[in-house]
Amino acid sequence: MAASPSRAGGVSAAGIVGSSAAGRDVFRFETFGNEGFWTDALRMPQGVLDAKLTPIQALQAGLLVDIDAVPPAMREAMAAELKTDLSPRNAPMLNDVMTTVKLIEANAVVGLVPKDANADGRIELAGGDKVGVSCAICHTVTDKSVHEVPGAGSIGRIIDGPAALVLNVGKLLAVAANSRAYYPNLQVTLAGKTIGRAPDGLTPDSTEAEVDAYLSNPEFYPVGTFDETQDGHSNSVINTPLFRQDLAAPFGTAGEFAKLVDISNASYTTNLDPTTLLTPEGRTFLKLKAGAAGEQLANDYARILADTGVTGFPFVEASVVGDVGQPASPVGRRVDEQKLADMKAFLEFLPAPKGAAIDAAVAARGTDLFDANCTTCHNLDQSKPVDPALVEMNAIWPGYAPTVLARREPPLSPVQDAPGTFDDKMIVVDASDRGDKRGNALTLLLDLDRRTVLLHDVSVTGLDNLLDPSRGKEAPHPFYIDRPSERADLVQFLRSLDTDP
Repeated sequence: MAASPSRAGGVSAAGIVGSSAAGRDVFRFETFGNEGFWTDALRMPQGVLDAKLTPIQALQAGLLVDIDAVPPAMREAMAAELKTDLSPRNAPMLNDVMTTVKLIEANAVVGLVPKDANADGRIELAGGDKVGVSCAICHTVTDKSVHEVPGAGSIGRIIDGPAALVLNVGKLLAVAANSRAYYPNLQVTLAGKTIGRAPDGLTPDSTEAEVDAYLSNPEFYPVGTFDETQDGHSNSVINTPLFRQDLAAPFGTAGEFAKLVDISNASYTTNLDPTTLLTPEGRTFLKLKAGAAGEQLANDYARILADTGVTGFPFVEASVVGDVGQPASPVGRRVDEQKLADMKAFLEFLPAPKGAAIDAAVAARGTDLFDANCTTCHNLDQSKPVDPALVEMNAIWPGYAPTVLARREPPLSPVQDAPGTFDDKMIVVDASDRGDKRGNALTLLLDLDRRTVLLHDVSVTGLDNLLDPSRGKEAPHPFYIDRPSERADLVQFLRSLDTDP
């Protein structure tokens, strides 16, 4: 029987009551020790120095600066330079990599969290301190009150929860000095085959330059996406919002997690430190999921870490608990339950952004169109929880005709792939982990005014294109409005959606 998605407000799966105030700090700053991976394995701080990554370049990659965390003297100098043409001559501080380092040390770069690793009471990366990653990196925006790079990063006061739609995760990973350490989450070659957006897969022999070229190519790793599955496929998906999580469930594109605390735990114990895959439990997980291909992925990854001198892993601070392969503990590890409950309490009632202001007549027409065409799956009232039932693959994508690549022990579904990218996230990972079917979880129809690409694989540009019948009857999400004028009304209505009555 499938596990029922849980919406028990403020209470974790372990029955622990969470604190929203404490949860904000978990969301923004907690790393559970992954600074070991990001500093000693991936070597992000070294890469920042080697690449001479300036604040301007960091903003161009979609990173955000929390103006409230910038030291006052630097804030004044920054304000003066932002009034110039930003050339190295007129904005020397913003064109200096050491300013980037100082911003990270001040905890002003959202999601890149400095840690006092040597316990000397101060943060100094050159002195041995480290940098980890928190959930905020993919699920935060700023109010852009100080500066914005159009279509990229910004400086301002932070707003927790909205998806980081302009964050170039691939480019950021490529900055690291040892991007090869992220191998399981990249497009690789397994048993002589590769699956993903790139024509060729990476191998254990791929150079750092080759890995960086893959990561830096937005055709292979689109802006605003993150590859969240350790399957060796190129299947990065759109960053999702984390506000009003009381209205969401199940979690993950494929609905593979019934509980918010479980997807949070998986993020910390796999995505933010994939070296857990090389523990006995991690190797068991890969074998359960992908058989011989999973064993090859583990062996290839072990070789890369050995070749690049990575030791002392795994880095994440977690207890070895639970059954390997279960949603609560995919790699047999669980981070602190109280902190998971705290973050759950924070995210469940984090307010959603206001929708776009639109003409009342347009809103009325759009409401009628939505009610007549979209409410089989979606709520008209966005303040209500989404339907937790998964949408079967052939319902969301009539053209879905996968080839079975491997069969697995029940309840796991077969490993299977169809042409195109829409199902690539689900080739190995789906809700069969918890006894449910292969399909898509319904998303919150909120903050759509910022969306320029649609569907989890970012395969459609713009709401109008999403609803245009020229995409074809066999395309993913083939639910259309024929008349352009009506389509325009529905687009405006979707832009206006929020949780207000």
